[in-house]
Amino acid sequence: MAFLCYSIFMTTWWILLVIYLLIKTRQIKSLSEQPIINDQSALAIIIAVRNEEDDLEKALYSVCNINYRNYRIIVVNDRSTDSTAEILEEFASQYPLLTVTTITTLPDGWLGKNNALYQGYLSSTEEWLLFTDADVEFHPDAVSKALSYFVKNKLDHLCVLPHVISRSQALNGMLGTFTLMMLLQFRPWDVSNPKSSAFIGIGAFNLINRTAYKKIGTHEAIRLRPDDDLKLGYMVKKHGLRSDALSGEHYICLEWYKSISQFINGLMKNTFAVTEYNLTRTVVAMIITFILFSLPVPLMLIFGTLTIRLMAALILLFQIIYMLNPALPNKWWHALVIPFASILIIYVVGRGAWLTLKQGGIYWRDTFYSLAMLKGRS
Repeated sequence: MAFLCYSIFMTTWWILLVIYLLIKTRQIKSLSEQPIINDQSALAIIIAVRNEEDDLEKALYSVCNINYRNYRIIVVNDRSTDSTAEILEEFASQYPLLTVTTITTLPDGWLGKNNALYQGYLSSTEEWLLFTDADVEFHPDAVSKALSYFVKNKLDHLCVLPHVISRSQALNGMLGTFTLMMLLQFRPWDVSNPKSSAFIGIGAFNLINRTAYKKIGTHEAIRLRPDDDLKLGYMVKKHGLRSDALSGEHYICLEWYKSISQFINGLMKNTFAVTEYNLTRTVVAMIITFILFSLPVPLMLIFGTLTIRLMAALILLFQIIYMLNPALPNKWWHALVIPFASILIIYVVGRGAWLTLKQGGIYWRDTFYSLAMLKGRS
């Protein structure tokens, strides 16, 4: 009887969840649909780079050729040891709008990327600041459309959700589940509502005006946050400023990670920060994820009666419907991966917390930061 009640509950939950997400994701406006206005105020595009030789040329070429008149690019080379410096030198000689700032030492009490972005800000005077990553490719009209939307809606901060791809089809399947969980946690459709607690920030595209950036305390206020992009969005909402999010499919693109192993190692360093280094919150999140995402379909299919197995098939059908949502870059078969992907995410979150506690901190770009120090700047 208890198993039947659980099965009914999970079937109902998944049906309602998919209906909810189908409605809400359609409320996220698309960057591609925004008009371009003539008012193009001064913009500084700030990029922090460290050992980015694999993706840097392609990304820089796209950002150096956007359809925007009044902008410049500030690239901050943060102690790179590969051929990044040579690539930057070549681009700076070809594109006068690109300037390079080189960092040779990391000041105490800063994460490298956060310091690099802050140094880029100090080198700027422009009214608009776009913080972006060194592996992002821009459609030529992406920035113009984003700034038009920004100005028209009198925003202080705009995040554009990138179109994330990977050369690994297995990882693409995992990203379908990861995106689902991120949508539920951060609710980008509610970010523009000043009465909502929803916030979001993305390293690929955080656009903010200079006044708002100074008001939230700049990157100095989040200088030891591994999740600096998310925290920037949080600080904007915390200070009562206007924020919003757009979908950037085919306009803001990046290959976030190239393999599942990169995905695991990359996320493991900052997932504990999202729960403010709170072990109880982390464990609760892992248990809920297991119960809601990992367990239902396999458990119901293997041990259920015919009725319960039909419920499992109904859950799977709605998961496929979600993955086929045209607002998301997923494929139908990504639904089949949900139980395995959620277990992998649980592993990443759990191991990330365990390593942080075991080490008493994290290693970030070859520098160790104690947990006491990280909590002190949370």
